[in-house]
Amino acid sequence: MKDAANTRPIEFKGATLGVMTARLRDIDPMRLADAMHTMLGGMPDFFNLEATILDFSGLTTPPDSVDWASLASLLRRYRLQPVAASHVPDHLVDGAKRIGLAVLDDDALAAAPRQTPPAAPVPAPEPAPVAAPPTAPIQVGTMIVDRPLRSGQQVYAKGGDLILLGGVSHGAEVIADGNVHCYGPLRGRAIAGAQGNTQARIISTDFGPELIAIAGVFRTFEKGIPESVAGKAAQARLSGEGDNQSLTMNALQTA
Repeated sequence: MKDAANTRPIEFKGATLGVMTARLRDIDPMRLADAMHTMLGGMPDFFNLEATILDFSGLTTPPDSVDWASLASLLRRYRLQPVAASHVPDHLVDGAKRIGLAVLDDDALAAAPRQTPPAAPVPAPEPAPVAAPPTAPIQVGTMIVDRPLRSGQQVYAKGGDLILLGGVSHGAEVIADGNVHCYGPLRGRAIAGAQGNTQARIISTDFGPELIAIAGVFRTFEKGIPESVAGKAAQARLSGEGDNQSLTMNALQTA
């Protein structure tokens, strides 16, 4: 007799889905297009079809209207998939829904999975036995890749650091929730602190990426790598605070 569970035409299971958040400080499609072109170096295939939430909390004044179709089209041009919107003023909700976006309220945002490693179960208040589970967030192990990454390949180290022993070619992409260490030529795109870790760093023994990003702050090199770090052992990290954070790079001392 067949298992009834195996004959069901549809099943629903819980899942944790990493999403990109696009925090908008302007909703004019032309100004946004110019800003994204500058930020991403005009590369239309920079992203990899990541699900994206449009966050309107960065707007100082709620707009009277939003050109939702143009906004969604702009994001798709860079291979982002807008799926929802948050902090949407009441008078704009219907427009968001008309183009198929889910409108997330505060309760939905609070219930959504956080973009950090999951926390371990909280132990009961009574004294815990020696073998009790830890209360600190679970740390995901470091990922080590010992082969060169070719154009079009992507590697993501979820919840930890990424160590690359064979280098990264042009057109490849490496992503880590922690630090990115490249012990070889770094020529593709390197993203560290993908879930918002502002302390993450990108380190390479031969620095020459197409693009770097840490905790959502991007820098492209369409005008070339600065001479002080080009082809050298170097690191990139964030400096400054809040909206004034920027990416800085410096060469590393080697023996």
